[in-house]
Amino acid sequence: MKVAINTTNAPAPIGPYNQAIKAGNTLYVSGQIPLDPETGELVSGNIIHETKQVMANVGAVLKEAGYDFSDVVKSTIFLTDMDSFVEVNATYATYFTDVAPARETVAVKGLPKNVRIEISVIAYKD
Repeated sequence: MKVAINTTNAPAPIGPYNQAIKAGNTLYVSGQIPLDPETGELVSGNIIHETKQVMANVGAVLKEAGYDFSDVVKSTIFLTDMDSFVEVNATYATYFTDVAPARETVAVKGLPKNVRIEISVIAYKD
C-alpha cells in the first residue's frame, strides 16, 4: 500500500505530485528546492543558505512521515553549476553524522523556478 505524505512545514508541490510517498517501510521524498515554506519565497544568493533550506525542507518531509536523516539510504543532488559542488557537499555532509547514504550528484541545465539546487532522497526504516 502506498500513502501520500505532505506537510505545511515544507513547500507545497508545484505540480501533480506529493512531497513524499511511503510504500511499506520505504519513503520516497520528492525533490526539494530552496523555497521557504513560511514565506513562499526562494532562498537565493548563497549556495550554502540554499542548501540548508533544501535540507530543512527534506527534513520536514522526513519528520512528517516519522523518519529522519539517519534513515536516508539514497539521495540525488541536482546542481546547475558544478562549481558549487564543494560548498554543497560540505553543507550536505553535516546532516549525516552516522552512515552517509548512497548518492549521486548530477549537473543539469535547469531546475524549477530557476533554482541552483534540488535534492531528493529515499529513506528506509525496519
